[in-house]
Amino acid sequence: MKTQDKSASNKITNGAEIADISAARHADPFSILGRHINDTNVTVRAFMPNAEEVRIVETATPLKRIAGTDMFAAENIDKDLPEHYQLSWIDKQGNSHQAYDPYCFAPQLSDYDIHLHGEGRHWRTWQWLGAHIHQVDNVNGVLFSVWAPSASRVSIVGDFNLWDGRCHPMRLRGDSGLWELFIPDLSAGQLYKIEIRTSSGEVHLKSDPYAREFEYASGTANRITAETNFVWSDNDWLAKRTESDWLHSPLSIYEVHLGSWQRDADGNIMSYRELAERLVEHVTYMGFTHIELLPITEHPFYGSWGYQTIGYYAPTSRYGSADDLRYLIDLCHKNNIGVFVDWVPAHFPKDAHGLARFDGTALYEHADPRRGEHRDWNTLIFNYGRHEVRNFLIANALYWLEEFHFDGLRVDAVASMLYLDFAREKDDWLPNQYGGRENLDAVEFIKQLNIVTHEQFPGTLVMAEESTDWPRVSRPVHEDGLGFSMKWNMGWMHDVLDYMKLDPIYRQSQHNKLTFGIMYNYNENFILPFSHDEVVHEKCSLLYKMNGDEWQQFANLRLLYCLMYTFPGKQLLFMGNEFGQGPEWNHDKSLDWHLLEYPLHKGLLKSVSDLNHLNREHPALHYYDFDAQGFQWLDCNDTEKSVLSYQRMSDDEVIIVILNFTPVPRDNYRVGVDKPGHYKELFNTDSEFYCGSNLGNGLGSDAEEVPWLDHPWSISINLPPLAGIILKLKSK
Repeated sequence: MKTQDKSASNKITNGAEIADISAARHADPFSILGRHINDTNVTVRAFMPNAEEVRIVETATPLKRIAGTDMFAAENIDKDLPEHYQLSWIDKQGNSHQAYDPYCFAPQLSDYDIHLHGEGRHWRTWQWLGAHIHQVDNVNGVLFSVWAPSASRVSIVGDFNLWDGRCHPMRLRGDSGLWELFIPDLSAGQLYKIEIRTSSGEVHLKSDPYAREFEYASGTANRITAETNFVWSDNDWLAKRTESDWLHSPLSIYEVHLGSWQRDADGNIMSYRELAERLVEHVTYMGFTHIELLPITEHPFYGSWGYQTIGYYAPTSRYGSADDLRYLIDLCHKNNIGVFVDWVPAHFPKDAHGLARFDGTALYEHADPRRGEHRDWNTLIFNYGRHEVRNFLIANALYWLEEFHFDGLRVDAVASMLYLDFAREKDDWLPNQYGGRENLDAVEFIKQLNIVTHEQFPGTLVMAEESTDWPRVSRPVHEDGLGFSMKWNMGWMHDVLDYMKLDPIYRQSQHNKLTFGIMYNYNENFILPFSHDEVVHEKCSLLYKMNGDEWQQFANLRLLYCLMYTFPGKQLLFMGNEFGQGPEWNHDKSLDWHLLEYPLHKGLLKSVSDLNHLNREHPALHYYDFDAQGFQWLDCNDTEKSVLSYQRMSDDEVIIVILNFTPVPRDNYRVGVDKPGHYKELFNTDSEFYCGSNLGNGLGSDAEEVPWLDHPWSISINLPPLAGIILKLKSK
């Protein structure tokens, strides 16, 4: 253990130094406060603005107030005074207190940790930065540490010192920019913040960037957090995940905003733990393989849905404790459901208590607003070129994977990170060193993020919400890619939704919106998303995007889902879309679960559940999602009838999909196939089970030796209106 090594003359510190301590502007409080040793005796000084009387417990030595100040001191104390001594005092309200003097403890942060942090290569910074229950020589307390290189003074304030920044100034560790202080006798649950005096003399009250808990909802103070004693029971899941072949496995994601998925009978938000059983039951019935949570990091404005994060290391207290979140994830894993979390490294809000100008300078962000501000969102952009900032973000990604067992991250707004001119006017951005628009620092950050997360947690996935044609987003870094596991296919999503809004009479002229996606489909590993972004801001719900009367809207939506679940790629569906939520999503209320009392909504729910289970049970529908050998058009040119047909294949299975995008039934519709045999109908969106008209093909169709569109065989089927059917070549 490090020892405190301080020496000083017996002379009480001069008036200027007392004034600096009193005004909370002294840069080196340990040079004045605490125990100071010379050749013959010891001097002890303590600055205690709320004390009337102070004495050393071990020797009963009184500390005398220096006249006109709140500095107390005693000289000529016996050298046998313990290194760690206690002070007792009576405050101005007459209350008695006793605690160890924080200024008699040596530095606690290791030189190794400090060095790695400075290089931007410390992947477990959350284990020592922030506030941690700590013990020094059997003395219990809390070790605080923070990075604020341009601050002239940093203090810990809280409910334990009347939020007075003069009481607990921190020590600066060399030129690292790291400040630390061990405060004995504090415990979990107490509130604190960080008070920073800038180089210009301004004083700011900040939330701890590494805080693991905030006071509830609108509060901005942090809470000292005990180390978790949660007992996980998902070892089998984690072992299986490490060995998984996710590229060739079914993956269907249910996107959830926890505060509005379901609420209690009084309309109140439920906790992670309260939601767990209900959510697992629903997702299990529906057949989704994974849940994706909208950001659950602490955010001051609930209406940001978590996308304007302040507490990057703190699960939002709106939904309960960190262990409640662990319970939810553990329960999902025990029921073979993976959990992803939406993660926001692209920007952060300007709130005064957050990261913005944290130490009085643009520390986490760029100083120049042409690099440092998001104009559209009125937020700030991380400075990815700074070692410590990259370290903060990469360690944060690992934090959620390690401490909460998340199975991966969906990275928000990647396009805004990649391009320096994203959402900017011509004269409002700065080019890179080569004159280009690419954010080279962000590119290197993204590559490092993906390398480190995949190395540290094999089997976890990192998915990009990226809407441009940036090449090789989901290709490995060693193959000159960005290293993401998958990328959202925004182009496909917009094309098919634009198509489905059309009156069927006009669809034939827009047939290419359904077929164009396959032209670039294998450039990336794609997720096909119908996300929260498509059901807000007056875009209306997916159901109301569909053309036609009520019956046709539901038929169109079932047809759309049939396309999504059979087209190459993995699937993502936002909550409520599975049963036909009517109004737009409202984060302030529960989904309209009462709609399941109505047959059309209940039928839609059943159809999505069956599609999920079909996708899981039949390798042809998922094994080669990212490989062209898993897909073949049977007919992509029937624009007149607005019909698509294609087949999905695995090594030992053939699935035929036929989609009719008009309300006209097609009797004896012929489709070419490559192999003879019986084609059994597995699924029909027009089934009576889904409230369709129940026009179908019964037991299926036998292939006839009738060549059709370059295929040697063909089948003749009844094609229902606004419907999709799925058939499987029966094995001999």
